[in-house]
Amino acid sequence: MGEPSREEYKIQSFDAETQQLLKTALKDPGAVDLEKVANVIVDHSLQDCVFSKEAGRMCYAIIQAESKQAGQSVFRRGLLNRLQQEYQAREQLRARSLQGWVCYVTFICNIFDYLRVNNMPMMALVNPVYDCLFRLAQPDSLSKEEEVGGPSPGTSTEGCRMDSPAQPCVSPLLTEVDCLVLQLHRVGEQLEKMNGQRMDELFVLIRDGFLLPTGLSSLAQLLLLEIIEFRAAGWKTTPAAHKYYYSEVSD
Repeated sequence: MGEPSREEYKIQSFDAETQQLLKTALKDPGAVDLEKVANVIVDHSLQDCVFSKEAGRMCYAIIQAESKQAGQSVFRRGLLNRLQQEYQAREQLRARSLQGWVCYVTFICNIFDYLRVNNMPMMALVNPVYDCLFRLAQPDSLSKEEEVGGPSPGTSTEGCRMDSPAQPCVSPLLTEVDCLVLQLHRVGEQLEKMNGQRMDELFVLIRDGFLLPTGLSSLAQLLLLEIIEFRAAGWKTTPAAHKYYYSEVSD
């Protein structure tokens, strides 16, 4: 049934009371506490990496509904305030929960991808998103093999190159390298348009990381090489690159 049914499906991971809260926020935002709604979505996004990939669509829908109904931005303000709080405590979050950290980066990139001001990405999110990606590109993150929650066993790995040439195929369980590469595929081109110098600096880190003498798995090296070539080709996957990386990951 199109977009609304996809929103409805994502809500099913919540308990019945929260489902009702979110359904009301989407249909009649003035009838609920929108700051509470923002906190509920952020809290769940930090626990569920699958949901964090799609939460931006839900947030965008609530923002649009509130603007149309009342011309206000209570939900957006609450959402951005909470994102800022988590951003300021990002190192503590990473130390406490690698899953929460990876989910947070996925979520803030998703929000950056969806939220617009005058049809442009939000400038207020550009540097925070860059800072998160820079952290993922540090040597201790690139060489960290700990995996965190991705799709449950048996579910589709949406975004995998085997389904779409626009996205790399990564492990169903996400490492920080996976997260870095996936987010650059998603928002890298937009970020570069907003601040090309920082993107150049980020890719210096990524290239240095690719050349790490020890501690980098062969899959991590493959993913880093792929994103380097992806950007060099104008944020596109060439047919030759698609064939090479598809066969490498399949093997």
